[in-house]
Amino acid sequence: MKQKILVVDDEKDILELISYNLKKEGFETASSTNGEDAVDLIKRDTFNLIILDLMLPGIQGMELCKMLKSSDDTSSIPIIMLTAKNEEIDKVLGLETGADDYITKPFSPRELIARVKAVLRRTREKPAKDRVIKIVDLEINTDTYQVKKRGRLIKLSATEFKLLVYLVQRKGRVFNRDMLLNGVWKDETFVEPRTVDVHIRRLRAQIEDDPSAPVYIKTRRGIGYCVDGEL
Repeated sequence: MKQKILVVDDEKDILELISYNLKKEGFETASSTNGEDAVDLIKRDTFNLIILDLMLPGIQGMELCKMLKSSDDTSSIPIIMLTAKNEEIDKVLGLETGADDYITKPFSPRELIARVKAVLRRTREKPAKDRVIKIVDLEINTDTYQVKKRGRLIKLSATEFKLLVYLVQRKGRVFNRDMLLNGVWKDETFVEPRTVDVHIRRLRAQIEDDPSAPVYIKTRRGIGYCVDGEL
């Protein structure tokens, strides 16, 4: 399957130049001239990499990069920032925001393709973030959706698994019912806050030695639930 790249730039000539050269190298492309349309495309499709211009109408490239890198759904998508500016501060800010590489206009198509291939290669080589999460005697594999405790496979429902991973990846933070509904159940309708309590109880029954004295998922009375940041 061809790797798909999203190109976001308000200059149509640049869009056509980049898209043409990417397609010539065997990539599939999609394009957008502004940040808002780019967000819609990202919600509807899956991309292996995003080439993102710094100066865009509406949502600026730096802001869009920050949004994508702060979301669990899109944080793993590599981003190459593209800009006409050549100031060091812009490069530093772009990389601090989460960009994986930075190219200054004008650029040669050959340089761009080389950068794209290098970033994709680095992405393939490095392990996915938190692919296997270990916490005390629990092992959570986010690729196979399996949870093991002391080597023994624990069967969790899809929602229980999502809830566990959500809390473990945010160790130390306390979440009330509404926050967990928004983070785990998201846009599902007809889900009541007490649903969270039910799933927490089920999850504890599966992973805790003594569900009445939980080690992994703690209750902060009057606030919500959390996984202890010291585990």
